[in-house]
Amino acid sequence: MLPELPTAVANALIGLIALLLGILFWRSTRGAKTSDTVIMRTALLFLLAPFVAAAIFAILPDTMKPAAPGTSSAKTAAKPASPDVSATRTQTAPVKPAPQPAAAAKRETEAPAPRSAEPPPRAAAPEPIPAAAPEPRREASLPPPPAAAPPVVVSPPEALPPAPEPTPTAPISRAAEATRAPEPPAPPPADSPPPVAAAPMPASRAPEPHAAAPIAQPPAVDIAPAPKPETPPSREPWDVVPVYYGTDRAADTSGGRLTYTADRARRLELGRALVTVPKSHEVPLVERPWVYRLPFTRIVLFQEQEDPAKHFTLKELKTLSREELAQIVRDRLGASNEFKDQALVFLHGFNNSFEGALFRTAQIAYDLKYDGAPFLYSWPSKGQLGLQDYSYDRESSGQSEPYVRQFIEFIARDTGAKTINIIAHSMGNQVLLNVLRDLKRNAPPGVTIGQIVLAAPDVDRDTFEFIAKEISGVGLGITLLAASNDRALEASKRFWGGVPRAGDVPGGMPIVVDGVDTIDISALSTEFLSLNHSRYAEHRQLIEDMRALLKQGTRPPDKRVPSLERVMTGGGAFWRYPAIR
Repeated sequence: MLPELPTAVANALIGLIALLLGILFWRSTRGAKTSDTVIMRTALLFLLAPFVAAAIFAILPDTMKPAAPGTSSAKTAAKPASPDVSATRTQTAPVKPAPQPAAAAKRETEAPAPRSAEPPPRAAAPEPIPAAAPEPRREASLPPPPAAAPPVVVSPPEALPPAPEPTPTAPISRAAEATRAPEPPAPPPADSPPPVAAAPMPASRAPEPHAAAPIAQPPAVDIAPAPKPETPPSREPWDVVPVYYGTDRAADTSGGRLTYTADRARRLELGRALVTVPKSHEVPLVERPWVYRLPFTRIVLFQEQEDPAKHFTLKELKTLSREELAQIVRDRLGASNEFKDQALVFLHGFNNSFEGALFRTAQIAYDLKYDGAPFLYSWPSKGQLGLQDYSYDRESSGQSEPYVRQFIEFIARDTGAKTINIIAHSMGNQVLLNVLRDLKRNAPPGVTIGQIVLAAPDVDRDTFEFIAKEISGVGLGITLLAASNDRALEASKRFWGGVPRAGDVPGGMPIVVDGVDTIDISALSTEFLSLNHSRYAEHRQLIEDMRALLKQGTRPPDKRVPSLERVMTGGGAFWRYPAIR
């Protein structure tokens, strides 16, 4: 993706394109009103609208735009009020007073000082204040004592240099009185050495611990601790989901942080990602910042600032050795409860970036409330929608097969997982089916496959039927999710010469194979202008059904979801979600 354009360049580009489109539209209105000109005008209006909206948004005053988190105004509002300086100076020990609201602090500082023989010292030039004898307890509501009666000063021992002349203490504000301890400390014994006055502190620097000389008696006044921050580490507005990954993408650290590209590394790399999920998350969405790009390009014009309180974000990403990752997963499985000793492996499909696949894996695990170990295998997809990108992804997924097998064998042998459940989406099924066929023929000891979910498989229908018969029995169960209105699979079918895909439902009849539970989810995929290609993870009913399948393994599907319709065909039965009325 290209870097974000400067604001001035983006505004100039928007204005220029809008002007050119406006001229074309004006010239088209001067010709004859034919069907071609009407289509041209409609297309020009469609292209002109987003640029006009973007130009209007760009010239809006900043006060009318929503404030992004982390701006100066937000930081100013979050800054705590300054502590009371006068209250700090009157304490025996240099401790930080509790903050108070700005309005109350202002009233205290503006209160008239009581009459005294001499004016109080100025705050800008603090004088050394000798230690005073403890005063009797007073309620916070009583007025401060008159300054005319200075505290009694105990002379220091002869071995020490003489203390400075006593000066009248500054009036004690109500805020300082409120911070006094409920009970005054006991007076020092007669044979105890008197306390030593604290060293004067610069006015520009707040007192720090151990800034004063050691005090023997009386003990320091116990001030209430400062209030805790609004969102302590244990109460952030987001949760963290660990995702353990394997990939044969090429790593890139040129930007100062680890990321993975669409290039092939030709080796298996392991690691762990920590993904934040906002507590305001709505099942089954993947909330990400809003981005506006120049139509038909990847040039970013406007982008919302990423905020973990509202969006899925990547908190940590690091590579691990086999031993390090195995130990972390064993600890996770040891604490699992509902999905005891279970691993869940997700293989993404065409047009997926590495971070996008991480967010999808975290969303599935979070919505399933999966306390087992969630894994992701990410093969080198370009993450783009062009025809050449589709061909690249197809070939790239095929060369990843040996690394996917190594990844599954690592999970089975080293992590302590007793059951491995697998979800493959779209083109990821092409990789998985060949790996499962290989595992069934030459399964290493200890590899136990649980439930296998084939979501919208972008696989040749005839090829799938042949492979499905070979892998029958490789796991505890195989479930196929298909839809008749999956626009991505329709495009793939045209690309491959009109051959239906395994995730398609041509003529209302999905593919039916022995040992595979086929579910038609077309009724759940009816959103306008939606590709309907990721509904396996974007519909609450499917999430609930998948949770029951992974947790209990109940089959056939109508025993988990009583509302499913059982449809009998000449080749067997399949299940269908009823139409939403």
